[in-house]
This record gives sequence, structure tokens and C-alpha cells, in this order.
Amino acid sequence: MANRTRTYAVMGATGHIGKVVAERLLDTGSRVHVIGRDADRLKGLVGQGAIPYAGAFDDAEMLTNAFKGADGVFAMIPPDHHAPDHLAFQDRVGSAIVRGLQATRVQYVVNLSSIGAHLKEKTGPVLGLHHQETRINNLSNLHAVHIRPTYFLENLLMSIPPIQSLGINGSPLRGDLPIPMVATRDIGAKAAAFLLDLRFQGHAAFEFFGPRPFTMREATTILGRAIGKPELKYVQFAYEVAEEAMVGAGLSPDFARLLVELDRSFNDGFIRPTQPMTQDHLGTTGIEHFAKEFASAFRAANRT
Repeated sequence: MANRTRTYAVMGATGHIGKVVAERLLDTGSRVHVIGRDADRLKGLVGQGAIPYAGAFDDAEMLTNAFKGADGVFAMIPPDHHAPDHLAFQDRVGSAIVRGLQATRVQYVVNLSSIGAHLKEKTGPVLGLHHQETRINNLSNLHAVHIRPTYFLENLLMSIPPIQSLGINGSPLRGDLPIPMVATRDIGAKAAAFLLDLRFQGHAAFEFFGPRPFTMREATTILGRAIGKPELKYVQFAYEVAEEAMVGAGLSPDFARLLVELDRSFNDGFIRPTQPMTQDHLGTTGIEHFAKEFASAFRAANRT
């Protein structure tokens, strides 16, 4: 395989993680099939030499065409904030992915999962990723790595509206709970590294963290300084209040319920790291670096 140009397929290629995966693979001269729901948004990658496949992620025929000839696939189930039944949506997409892998006999898959995906209950939308890991592991003659990142740094961008409207940062997460938040760019880089190597065997889960754990109170202080609000406070919202606010912001009631369930499991210690936080399992983007991006997004939001 090393003596010829490899071919890869990348799902979610216009997203924060998938785009990094696709661009890293393209930089090596590999042939890359980029998969997204919007053909127009794939044009930037097409300009870099990628081959586009646009369509719904539960379209097994489209995925089969995109996976054909691939030495490795980056697979993912994107969230649908508006799905009336989010777990059913995840099952439809996950089943379509598996049908595409079966039809094309792909041998290597890097599957985007989540911390907590080994658990069978109380994990909100992560339960759908648990189901997907099981589906993939049941395929014969397939080597798979399930990347299980922790809480995304980019989730902190959801703090901008409460800071603007209430003058505080808040969420259902405990203010004193240390979380090793990780940047999506680092997840993409790790996924690309697995694909470029293609030496993993069998089925393995790989937890992935940020450089160090920090609490929401610590994050709020750092982000507050970055936006010129050094006295910014963090408030833990009641679960019911947070769920109502999410629905008010446009999320489906089912998805809001699942997100609150996920936060509750973090708070209760039900979801926590199970693998050592060794260097190989750590990203490089810290909260201090991310704070600069947060400040830019905050200023842009204030201009709208």
C-alpha cells in the first residue's frame, strides 16, 4: 500500500473536524473523497484536489459510492439539533455508514465517537455513538479505531449569548468540575494521523483530551479576560432552566433533553476518562489559545 497513492473518504468534510482530516490527507498527495451535505461548501476542498460527494448522511447509496476504492474512511454521525428523535436519526445514519462499509469492503475506519461511549445508559446523544461502535465492531474483516474525544473547546462558543444577554457565563455543568476540553482541530489531526499510518488492527477505542483539565469557573475567568470582562462570573444553571433555554434557542425538545442528560452524567462522575492521559492522548491547543478565537467570535457577535 505504501508504494501507491492511497485513497481516503472523509465524512463531514466541511465541519470543524472533518475539514482538518481532509486537508491533512490532501497535503500528502493522497486521493480524497470528501463527503458533505452541501455541494457548495465542498468547493473549497475541491479546489485543493478533493473529489466531492454531496448528499444526506443516511443515504447508503451515496456513501457506498464515496467509500468505493478507499483504503481508509473517516466516519462520523453529525448531530442534528432539530431531530424530533435524535437517537433514531443517529441509528439511520449509522446504519447507512455500515451498509456502505459492507458493500465496499473497506478495511480501515477511523470512527468519531465520544468519551463515555462504552456506557449503555445515561449518556444523552453519546448513546447513539455507543450503538455505532457496536455496529462497526460487528463487521468482519474491518480494522477500526473509535476516537473518543472529551468535551469540545468550541462548545464554549455557546456561552456568547448568555454573556451578551445576562452578563454571565453559565451552563448545567458544575463550576468546579475539571474537564480536559479538547480543540476540534486537534481531534482532526489525530484522526488524520491514524489514517495516514493505517497500522491499527482489530477494534480499539482511543480517548482524546486537551492539554490539561480546567473547570468552567477557570474557563470563564480566562475567556472573560480575553473579551475585556475580567469580572465575568460562572453560574450553574438548573437542568430544567437549561433545557427550556435550549428549546427556546431552536433545539428540538428531544435533543435538549439528551444534552441535559449528558451534562448531568458529567456532573455526577458517571462519564469520566477511562484511559491514561499520556502524551499520545493529548491535543496541543490550550484554553489560553482558544480564548483568542473566542474573543474574535464574541466581537463578531456584538456587531450583528
